[in-house]
Amino acid sequence: MLFPRIKLILPVILLFLLLIVPAAASAERIRATLTGYEEVPPVSTEAGGQLRGRISNDEQSIEWSLTYSGLEGAVQQADIHFAQAGVNGGIAVFLCTNLNNGPAGTQGCPQSGTIQGTIMAADVSAGANPPFGAIGQRIEQGELDELIKAIRAGTAYANVHSAGATGGEIRGQIRSSRRD
Repeated sequence: MLFPRIKLILPVILLFLLLIVPAAASAERIRATLTGYEEVPPVSTEAGGQLRGRISNDEQSIEWSLTYSGLEGAVQQADIHFAQAGVNGGIAVFLCTNLNNGPAGTQGCPQSGTIQGTIMAADVSAGANPPFGAIGQRIEQGELDELIKAIRAGTAYANVHSAGATGGEIRGQIRSSRRD
């Protein structure tokens, strides 16, 4: 008589797993499309790029990939800034640099292509790199949680700087897939 009970319970367990597992396994994605028109002030350029990433479920890291091409000047650095659309803000994280101005271990930037990495709390450097850091913006060294909050609020952007546009040649506001 055990077999009929299993036939009744098994569909309930399977349904529960089908509903719970995808929710737990789904990652919070981030993305940005970088163009010259998003720069402040706007930059006329053929360059473009894409930032894609994933915030870990425990919110202790952000895996990211940045692809860009067509920059009209030598690439200087790529980074994430803290500011809303239409406003320039301080650097919160260096993604790459050819200027030797990022934290130790920051990778170099190719002229075009794809770079990738993982942002950890130690990589958040706002306020630590004057004049680049977000001094006065209150994201402090190591505050990955604050950077994640800024991304979720739409107040962080990715930027690629070139010798022809030192303030940034392409930029894109970072969006999160999180639905509150």
